[in-house]
Amino acid sequence: MCALRPASRAARGRRGRRPARIPGPVLVLLGCLPGLAAVAALGLCAGGVEHAARLAAPARTADARAAAHRAARPPIVPRSAWLDALARHAQPPPRYDDKVVAVFVHHTDSPNGYDCADAPRIIRYLYAGQTGARDWDDIGYNFLVDRCGTIYEGRAGGVDRPVTGAHTQGFNHRTAGIAALGTFTAGIPVPQAMVDAIAALTAWKLGLAGVDPRAQARLTSSNSHSRYDAGATAVFPALAGHRDAYMTSCPGAALAARLPEIRRAAARIQGRTSARALTGTP
Repeated sequence: MCALRPASRAARGRRGRRPARIPGPVLVLLGCLPGLAAVAALGLCAGGVEHAARLAAPARTADARAAAHRAARPPIVPRSAWLDALARHAQPPPRYDDKVVAVFVHHTDSPNGYDCADAPRIIRYLYAGQTGARDWDDIGYNFLVDRCGTIYEGRAGGVDRPVTGAHTQGFNHRTAGIAALGTFTAGIPVPQAMVDAIAALTAWKLGLAGVDPRAQARLTSSNSHSRYDAGATAVFPALAGHRDAYMTSCPGAALAARLPEIRRAAARIQGRTSARALTGTP
């Protein structure tokens, strides 16, 4: 049976400094080593423990900063409100990314003069078009917002999870798609309730990953059907318009002009006052 040898005074660290705690099993193993080897190994272990503790502190600080800017989840109407058994079709399981670091805003290019009570019917119509004529597995948008500011769950998979959408060609990974019900080309007023709802939803969704809505996100294109070749890295606003990534006028000039306002509002909802940052994938 191995006996532990006492460590020399030099292995205890500088005078006045509290020695790092060494796990019991490690001490047992050190007892099997010759005297000087045990002293050296003990010093290395102590240094490693202290180094790991120093590295862990910034991570905890970063986590605390991210948690401090998490916004409250706004009310979200579930899929069951617009998708009934007759309209629903079989589809594969949802796909997920690790987190959402950017949001793309769209408009649905549908009429604006609807009654908000008809929003579920309009979303069901969009679902039928995308899963029927386009043969998609589900509606492409993660969320939809009507003119009264009501937020609807779109694509299946869980609103609080990073569901991979089908809303922005080449950049569906690590992003969420928010579609404004209506057509918002130049000169068309964008309802303030809709603007406020998009800001609240953006603040919450990006806040889950600690992302500042005023920041920039670095994303990698997954194919060459967007403005960027497959594998190319592109930098977008964390809250971007569909047209920033794809050859389209979506979300319309009027709604695109409101995006800076929405970014600032979302940052305020997160309680942010500091400068912007760069996030996303390297």
